[in-house]
Amino acid sequence: MNTPNSTSSEQQLRLLPWNTPDGKPCYLSTDHDGSRLSLLADDIEAAQLDSGEQVLAGAKAVLADPKAGERAVRFALTRASESLEDVIRIAVSRGERIPDAELRPRS
Repeated sequence: MNTPNSTSSEQQLRLLPWNTPDGKPCYLSTDHDGSRLSLLADDIEAAQLDSGEQVLAGAKAVLADPKAGERAVRFALTRASESLEDVIRIAVSRGERIPDAELRPRS
């Protein structure tokens, strides 16, 4: 059985940028990074990163406004938390796909 942390001789599972309807992580088992589902996941990750940049800019604007009320700050923080969650998931997914040889220190 393949697991997210399988060895290099086993096929890696890719953590996808969405959950099942009941909130569990989704994984993709494929030997081709160009599969339709892999490309869809790439597109969604790119959209999430773009959205994160926009949310960050908005949050900075709210924080720079001394007249921003609690509602605006709470909204900005909520969106920033959601975006951070997406970015962490993308980082984990991409990190799990880095071949072990690339992670070893070079001497």
